[in-house]
Amino acid sequence: MLSICLKDIKIFFIDKKAVLLTFLVPITLITLFAFAFGGIGGKQKSNPIYLPISDLDNSSTSNDIINQLDSLSSIRIDKIPLDDAIEKIKKGKMVGVLIFHKGYEDSMGTSGQIPLELRYDQAREIEIGILRSVLAGNFYKFQGKTQVNDMISAHIRETYEGVSPGMLDTIMTNIGSFYSEQNGQGGSAQNMSSSLTLTPIISESDDRNLGLIQAVAGTAIMMLLFSVSSVGAGILVEKDAGTLKRLLYSPISPVHILYGKMLAGNIIAVTQLSVMFLFSWIAFGLNIWMDIPSMIIMIIGTAFACTSFGIFLASISQTEKQVDSLATIVILVMSGIGGSMIPLFVMPEIMQKIAVISMNYWGIQGFYDIFWRQLPFADVMIRAGVLFTIGFIMTAISTFFYRRNILRLV
Repeated sequence: MLSICLKDIKIFFIDKKAVLLTFLVPITLITLFAFAFGGIGGKQKSNPIYLPISDLDNSSTSNDIINQLDSLSSIRIDKIPLDDAIEKIKKGKMVGVLIFHKGYEDSMGTSGQIPLELRYDQAREIEIGILRSVLAGNFYKFQGKTQVNDMISAHIRETYEGVSPGMLDTIMTNIGSFYSEQNGQGGSAQNMSSSLTLTPIISESDDRNLGLIQAVAGTAIMMLLFSVSSVGAGILVEKDAGTLKRLLYSPISPVHILYGKMLAGNIIAVTQLSVMFLFSWIAFGLNIWMDIPSMIIMIIGTAFACTSFGIFLASISQTEKQVDSLATIVILVMSGIGGSMIPLFVMPEIMQKIAVISMNYWGIQGFYDIFWRQLPFADVMIRAGVLFTIGFIMTAISTFFYRRNILRLV
């Protein structure tokens, strides 16, 4: 029994790929999820909150508040035209935009509604909540201070006509210091809910269900990747069984054998995705009929990219077991960073940038474009185009390794 045990251990360590998958990949996964759930180490600094601002008032008061916000390390300001901001929000490239409407400066000191608005994508509620917390802790302090300073300065000028500019600056500095002390003890210039208008640009409705879209798109693509990996593994199964060798003696060229298997895999993948979305429509009411052309191109693009991925794994492996092990690890990693397991908007900014290397990301965002953002066909084609590009690149690489690895082993 001991000799058998030692023999199996020796065989295991001879297979370098198996050793790599057993030890290195779990460490990679631990690091990945450590980043996703808050970063590594307690000394890591948090990223500043990104705050796009559209200043339609363009007054000294709005500019003063924007400059004070820009001086904070916890906020990263970006002044942007309103139309550009709304377009980026609709396309999922921006969370929201803070708008200083015309008349903002004139509203200071009045009891009416202040023309200040935060327009946002309702799918990004968590990020908007963090942004509102930062605004509540800083913005309203600056706004209140500016408002008080303007009122006192105007009163001093009217009451004491002979006061010099230097004396006025000294008085205002002392008042500002006193205000900061009082505000630090818990004072608040204005209540957030009464001064900021929240306007979702994209929000849930009868044909928009954020949770359902995330669940269907994320799960469908992850499960599809697992399914098509078995298509690639089938090539190695046929090699071991001798079936592939018999096929190579037939008039069919070796590359056509590979492409024939890819075609079958694509048909299976398209069928699987179609069934998943039909089930979501029947069981949960997901409106899959709102944009049929976009649905068709996204399903085909996703199926092609995933099938090419399955064939690629087979072309760089030598046994069916290697394909299964490699597929499990790679699919879990891509699903983790691409948004299948965890919605991207709850991840740190660095993870959202890394996500673009995963085909899960492009597939999920493409279906978001259809069901949530409801963008036109041309915009959906951008995501689909990336998926087709991934598919063609992987097909070319697979063809090269198929000729070099698999055919040599037959």
